[in-house]
Formats: sequence, structure tokens, C-alpha cells
Amino acid sequence: MKNIIYKNPSDAQNFDIKRFMRSLERYTKVSEQEVKKALADFNHYDTLHVSCLVEAGTKLIADKAGDKVAKEYFDQYAEYFDEGKFERLRRITGYLVGTLDRWNDAKKAEESARVKHSVNSSVDDATRLVMLETQAMEHNLAYTR
Repeated sequence: MKNIIYKNPSDAQNFDIKRFMRSLERYTKVSEQEVKKALADFNHYDTLHVSCLVEAGTKLIADKAGDKVAKEYFDQYAEYFDEGKFERLRRITGYLVGTLDRWNDAKKAEESARVKHSVNSSVDDATRLVMLETQAMEHNLAYTR
């Protein structure tokens, strides 16, 4: 990762691991190796929203100092998690979209005919299979096991 966006994409700044570590060390001692390991999943991104760093930092602090201290850290940066500023983003037929209102009727029909898969782990496999088969029948699709 090379840039961090705080509020707007035009406000992107170069990522500084030392600065990030100082923000964590106000709450607990964290080694540079631990920080690099926690951020390894983000290395392939050129730009990253600060909320991803806050979540990684919260986990590091929780592991070292407990949930109460991690909550204090998270609350310090809560402004970056304003729910009103993010909309649902879906990947449909290769496009990232927030809303379907600009799609033509054919594309809307294709989306509505899709079989929606759940990642809900509280549903057992047999129930999930029945749900998928029912959903497929509702949309006149063939569902094979």
C-alpha cells in the first residue's frame, strides 16, 4: 500500500508505518514485525482507506491489551466509520455498482434472476440446499447438485 485516504480521494497521503506504529503505541507496545504481519493483506493495494488501518490496529491492540483499550483506540478514529457516507457496493456481471437505477430492463432482469447465495453459517447444509433449489425454481433456473 502506498497511499491512505482519510476523507476524500484527493486527500490521499503516503503511508508511513512509523506514524501508524506511534498511533498504536499510545495504547500498547507493538513491534514493527507484528504491524507488518497485520498489514500483509493490504500490501497489494496502492490506495487504502484509513478505516482498514483502524480495524487492523484495533485487532492488534485487542490481542495485546484487551478489548477495553482497543475500544478506546477505535473510538478515537470513529469519525472514519460514518455509516452515512458509505453505500452498498455490489459486484454484478463484472461491474461494481451501488444502485441499479441506471441499468436497462434486460440487465435488471438478469440481476433479478440470479440465484443469491448466503454465507450465513447458522443455516445447515440441508436447509441451505432447499433454499437454493427453491430460489432457483422461483426464477425458472435449473439447479443441479
